[in-house]
Amino acid sequence: MLKLSNVNTYYGNIQALKDLSIEINEGEIITLIGANGAGKTTTLMSISGVVKPRSGEILFDGQPIHTMNPEKIVTMGLCQVPEGRRIFPQLTVLENLDMGAYLREDKEEVKKDLDYVMDLFPILKERRNQAGGTLSGGEQQMLAISRALMARPRLLLLDEPSLGLAPLIIKQIFEIIKRINKENGTTIFLVEQNANLALKSAHRGYVMENGVVTLSDTAQNLLSNQEVKKAYLGL
Repeated sequence: MLKLSNVNTYYGNIQALKDLSIEINEGEIITLIGANGAGKTTTLMSISGVVKPRSGEILFDGQPIHTMNPEKIVTMGLCQVPEGRRIFPQLTVLENLDMGAYLREDKEEVKKDLDYVMDLFPILKERRNQAGGTLSGGEQQMLAISRALMARPRLLLLDEPSLGLAPLIIKQIFEIIKRINKENGTTIFLVEQNANLALKSAHRGYVMENGVVTLSDTAQNLLSNQEVKKAYLGL
C-alpha cells in the first residue's frame, strides 16, 4: 500500500532521513520506534507532503506522492494525526470534526462517520458544542483522531498518540486504535515513543536511529529482541 524507497529528507543542510526504505501492507498496524530526534516525525511529514524529500520515492497504491501537496495526498486516502494534537482550539468539537470532512461531498456518509466517531469516543458526543481548547489532553487526542477519521482515510498516520497522557487514557486510546484497524480495515502507521505499547499493538515494526532504519521484524520478535529490550523497553 505504501512504499518508501531510499528517501533522503533534509532541513537545510541537516540530513534527517538517510536512504529510508519502509513498506506497509494494506490492513496492517505498523509501528516506527526510536529515540527523540531519530527522524520518526520527519518520516510522517515526508509521507504526508509537509516536508519534501530531496531524493528517493514514496508510492501510495503504486502512485508517486512525494511531489504532491498535502491536500492532494489527503484526497487519496492518507491522513495524519500530528504530534501534539493540533486541534482548532476556538472551534467546537463538532466544528473540528466538520473540518476533518471538508474535502468530502458524500453528506450522508459523512453523517454516518460522525455517528461512528461519537460511538468510538462517547465523551465527544457529550462535549460536541464545547470549544476544543477547553477539552482535557486525552479528550483533545480523541478529537484529533476522530477529525482524521472524518476524512475516511485508508491509511492513518499517528504521531505520538500517547504523548502527555495519563496511563488509563493511553490504554483507552490504544484499544481504539486496534478497533479502528479491525472494524474498518484502516491501515495504521504508528510513530510512538512508548515502544512496549506500540509493539504490543502492531503487526510489524521498524527501529530508527539517526534517520536510518536499523532493524525491522514482526512486532513479537522485536519485543523479545535483546537489543530492543535494552534500548527501548528498559529491560
